[in-house]
Amino acid sequence: MLSPNDQKLEKRDPFYRSLVAKQKTSAEIISEARNALRTVGTQRPFTPQEDQRKLFGPASSRTPENRPPSCFSLHASNFESSDSRPISSARLSPLELKPKAPASPTTEGDPGLSFPKPPVDPVKMRRISSARARLFRAASQGALLPDRTLPPAERKKTVESKDTVKMGDSPVKINGIYLTEPKAVGHLKSHPLQLTYDGGFREIKEQEMFEGATSLPSHLRSGGDQGKRRPRASSCPNSSDLSRLGARAGSKADLQEKDTEMEVDDVFWNTRIVPILHKLEKAEDTELLCAACTQLHRTLEEENMLGKKFRRRSHLLKTLYKLVDVGSDPLSLKLAKLILALKVSRKNLLNVCKLIFKISRSEKNDSLIQSDSILESLLEVLRSEDLQTNTEALLYCMGTIKFISGNPGFRNEMISKGAVEILMNLIEQINENANKCGTCLPNSGHLLVQMTATLRNLVDSPLARSKLLSIGALAQLCRVMGQYMSDKDVCTNIARIFSKLTPYRDCCIALANYSRCYALFLNLINKYQKKQDLVVRIVFILGNLTAKNNQAREQFFKEKESIPTLLSLFRAFYELDLHPERPSGDGDEQPTPQTPQAQVEDVLIKLTRVLANLAIHPGIGPALATDPQVVGLLLATLVKIQVNDDCEELVINTTATINNLSYYQVKNSVIQEQKLHVAESNPVLVKLLVSKNMDGVLEAVRVFGNLSQDHDVCDFIVRRNVHKFMIALLDATHQDMCFSACGVLLNLTVDKDKHAILKEGGGVKKLVDCLRDFGPTDWQLACLVCKTLWNFSENTTNASSCFGDEDTSTLLVLLSSFLDTDEELALDGSFDQDLKNYHKLHWETEFKPVAQQLLNRIQSHHTFLEPLPIPSF
Repeated sequence: MLSPNDQKLEKRDPFYRSLVAKQKTSAEIISEARNALRTVGTQRPFTPQEDQRKLFGPASSRTPENRPPSCFSLHASNFESSDSRPISSARLSPLELKPKAPASPTTEGDPGLSFPKPPVDPVKMRRISSARARLFRAASQGALLPDRTLPPAERKKTVESKDTVKMGDSPVKINGIYLTEPKAVGHLKSHPLQLTYDGGFREIKEQEMFEGATSLPSHLRSGGDQGKRRPRASSCPNSSDLSRLGARAGSKADLQEKDTEMEVDDVFWNTRIVPILHKLEKAEDTELLCAACTQLHRTLEEENMLGKKFRRRSHLLKTLYKLVDVGSDPLSLKLAKLILALKVSRKNLLNVCKLIFKISRSEKNDSLIQSDSILESLLEVLRSEDLQTNTEALLYCMGTIKFISGNPGFRNEMISKGAVEILMNLIEQINENANKCGTCLPNSGHLLVQMTATLRNLVDSPLARSKLLSIGALAQLCRVMGQYMSDKDVCTNIARIFSKLTPYRDCCIALANYSRCYALFLNLINKYQKKQDLVVRIVFILGNLTAKNNQAREQFFKEKESIPTLLSLFRAFYELDLHPERPSGDGDEQPTPQTPQAQVEDVLIKLTRVLANLAIHPGIGPALATDPQVVGLLLATLVKIQVNDDCEELVINTTATINNLSYYQVKNSVIQEQKLHVAESNPVLVKLLVSKNMDGVLEAVRVFGNLSQDHDVCDFIVRRNVHKFMIALLDATHQDMCFSACGVLLNLTVDKDKHAILKEGGGVKKLVDCLRDFGPTDWQLACLVCKTLWNFSENTTNASSCFGDEDTSTLLVLLSSFLDTDEELALDGSFDQDLKNYHKLHWETEFKPVAQQLLNRIQSHHTFLEPLPIPSF
């Protein structure tokens, strides 16, 4: 147990104090290393990288017939020619009220004659109409806005027929009017190749354009006599008449403005787009096709014609769909980017997402995807498209993003473009919909697999971890895991996310703030007990949560069936480890016999770590020490396993857990009642002492330190020559190793019959050397050395005969020096202030009293005190 001084020194920061990881001081590091109870570390479960890019990897729980395909054929014929909504075959119910015929237009205030409001700026409308009139007059004469900057010979262009126009001496066959200077019309720019508007322009007289502003429309005049007006009650129009007339004029002006926009759109199509389409039709080289697609995309973007507002969009999409059959990945990416920019929907959106997905399945195309900046288009699909309507399209879009997120070159770009926020927003929508409807959306589980796998790749970045914490993503992921508990793939991916996050203190805090996480993890263990890839990560997460804080340990321990659930899992994989070749049982009732031995041991490693961390809690530790099932499984594991390079971590973690449990001197403690049995029946403890793994050696020595408080165990240690290993370890340069070995020797020297063992192998001399070498920097170790020498010199009347002349002289000098020198001189001035205070306290409270008594004994050659108490480890 920790001494009162150690308890004062140990700084127990609240688990929920700060999100900023605090760097440990040197004093805290030493204090943790010397604590009687210690946490156990382990590595994160290994996830091998998949050989092939698929929506669902080989470890997926989905069968091929129950999941969307990753391989498919895609041709131009798969795209719909029209992107509009198909006509519904359902018949509409007839209206109950039949529409009334409009009343006579002569009635004042008749609502049937009400018109829209007049245009806001009639001057602007007049200017547009005048320009149109000049444009049409020029077109009717055979040339539209001739280019006066060209030489006279180049400007000679005559219309030979409706379908032919001469350019210099060469006629060019067209379908309408040859345009010579499009930059004079609106905002259009000039282009080296001039084409015609398909079908020609409709001629409108200038006076007709303004007819509505000065007189009634023709359909309001008398039926057969167009030249006469209908009689009116007054010769002057009243305010209602003027209002109707103005509204009618405004309505007609709006229609004329719309016609103008359509005709300007036609000019843009003929002068800017059609030449590029000609290039696409004639080009036979893939590079030329790619260049033409890039030019087309840039032109539409410059004129703000992307999206659905371009009138010729349907015709343009038909041309792009045909190019899909070319089969070139670079061309297909450019086509896909342009098609997405034109805002296709439904089946066409699904097909273009499939097209990109198909290309992204090959890692060699990652550079193409990056150079074409297709990522931004994919994120826009996730951001803007409706989840319920386009679930399958989003699935293949997410599949592409998942693939490229595995490439470190994409991660920073994805995170900077808001990928984390977009994905969490979609996950929240899916979860909310499931909560409202009580059922999950079709294919929502498939989509969640892709999104969580993408997040799993992104959380390797510190920026992604920061974003997840800032938006409370960990609690949301827990809720999704609870909602989709029956979907093993979703749960496994989220567990992988948490296993990457929880080694960080701030992420542990965020996850522990969701108080239901412990019950959630226990339910998952019970449901998927035989699924190694999932349970190993759940147990690893629990080990991280319980590693640093008693509150987390207590919360988990109080959950219903927490310890029985861990023991059930332990037993299942322990039995599998005993019989790795036995045949399988009934389906999932037995662990998969093909599971590699290393994976089975990995589960046991993580389980023993959780038990070791829980044992640190002063209320939980005694309960575990008195549980025969807990202790029995741990001891059986030590007996069964062999000390080798493959399972060293399992041996070390199991030994550390037994050490933590053996610390508690409580009634009904299984280890305390069976100390000798624990020491004798576990050859692993002795084998660890001679292993090459220093962590394993240290844990074995610490177990013997606690067990050696029993007289029978001390006899076993001497009988098996374990004490010789302890004396040899005094030469170790590792101070903690010397500290633990010295503790075992101290317990042995309590028995007077075993004093002579220190003379074997030069034990006394090595203790004196430890005091000289480590004393000024480790007063706790110096104190143990003095205690051991005190017990050894009991009933000795002559120090020289006890220690030897050389060692006695050395001890007199060292003890006098360490006790008589100035306090600051006894402490190494190279320490930082925090570590200096730590050593100062141990020098005053532990070393100084014992060293003074030992010095007095040596000087007086007389003994009068009882043996010093046995320390705990």
